[in-house]
Amino acid sequence: MSAAFARLVRHVLEATVGALLGYVIGQRLGTPLLGAWCGGVAGLSIQAVRDVLGIARLEAWLRLAKAEHHAPDLPRLSGFWRELGYRFEGALRERERRVEHEGQRLAQFLSAIEALPNGVLLLDANDHILWCSRVAAGHFALDPQRDLGQRVTNLVRAPGFVAHLASLTPSARDTADAEPREPVVMPSPARNLNLSVLAVTYANGLRLVLSQDVTDSQRNDEMRRNFVANVSHEIRTPLTVLVGFVDTLADLPLSEAERARVIGLMRQQSQRMQSLVDDLLTLARIEGSAPPPPDRWIDLAELVGQVRVEAEGLSRGRHQISWNGESTGIELAGNTSELRSAMANLISNAVRYTPEQGQIDFAVRTRHDGRLQVEVRDSGIGIAPEHLPRLTERFYRVDGSRSRATGGTGLGLAIVKHVVQRHGGELQIRSELGRGSTFAMVLPAARVRHEHSAELGAAV
Repeated sequence: MSAAFARLVRHVLEATVGALLGYVIGQRLGTPLLGAWCGGVAGLSIQAVRDVLGIARLEAWLRLAKAEHHAPDLPRLSGFWRELGYRFEGALRERERRVEHEGQRLAQFLSAIEALPNGVLLLDANDHILWCSRVAAGHFALDPQRDLGQRVTNLVRAPGFVAHLASLTPSARDTADAEPREPVVMPSPARNLNLSVLAVTYANGLRLVLSQDVTDSQRNDEMRRNFVANVSHEIRTPLTVLVGFVDTLADLPLSEAERARVIGLMRQQSQRMQSLVDDLLTLARIEGSAPPPPDRWIDLAELVGQVRVEAEGLSRGRHQISWNGESTGIELAGNTSELRSAMANLISNAVRYTPEQGQIDFAVRTRHDGRLQVEVRDSGIGIAPEHLPRLTERFYRVDGSRSRATGGTGLGLAIVKHVVQRHGGELQIRSELGRGSTFAMVLPAARVRHEHSAELGAAV
């Protein structure tokens, strides 16, 4: 039996009972029919009052549920209205569950967007901010809460960005099938960054703005272009000389003395090219290989001995070179060829840039914190302060003509920096014009051990 039919039966029964009572009372008063009619009306009136009260309670409950956006406890109702209230309550509870579920899905979606390395801005059809990720806020100097509802072009006024948004055609604003667009590169208004920004439309003219930090990418591209240009320039010069000498030997009759001189110059340029290729291969090997092993120990005294032979051969007695510090009984953990190359580059730079009879000091000492310092000090021409931050860049030269004349490739300090960093250390540079320079490799204590500690470890 449905609730409506049960309610109808109840109304009929109450009206019938009221009519019978009214008839009995009416007989005693001599008006049985009037009494029956009054009793039926009274029965129906009582039910009507009960219905009005039920409707009022149910309406108040529904109004409260709408105001509070959730369904409060159902009031006390009876009969049909209680059944109807249960149905309303079930529908409201189901709506609340669906809203909560969709809210959770939205929160998860926004959290996923927040995890992206790129910035995301959601705009309405009039370019007002609907939502802003933290990354986008950092890119565009926005406040994710305070700036909601603001017109984005009032806050981000970079001409490239404004023109990019304005370039959307009216049809592109209203459809998601707009033609593919190229992003615009612009400086960030917040920090010293370059941004790649792309605006697209979706869902009835709403706008999606994606921002990406391309500062490192642009810097790497510029470094790559400069590197290729520098390598080409460095190889072209000796190659041009070699080609000229080859043509000279082929076309002109030369005396033995002239031929010997030309061949000597050709050998010099060939060695320069060979040194450049060797340094390039060394850099490529260092950058592409695995980190140096932390448990392969090298005898420092033997390493310094090899570097000493190379330095004295390069100087040929033209400089006063002193070898200070005690390297005997000290071992280093790392790559032998890399460490030898780094030390040799430091001492060879000192030889090249120190005038004849100048002083060069090669010193090894253990710092109080256990780190090992390998230091090369010279009495050469020195370096101006503005050049110091760029000394370790590839092919950067303070005096390019002097470096080439002395056989330098412009890669030595870049190699030293990479070797030291790969071994967990740091390269320290101090210099003053006219008073020489000091270059120090500082290696971490974890890569240094002394003979007595090694023997103790072996004994244990």
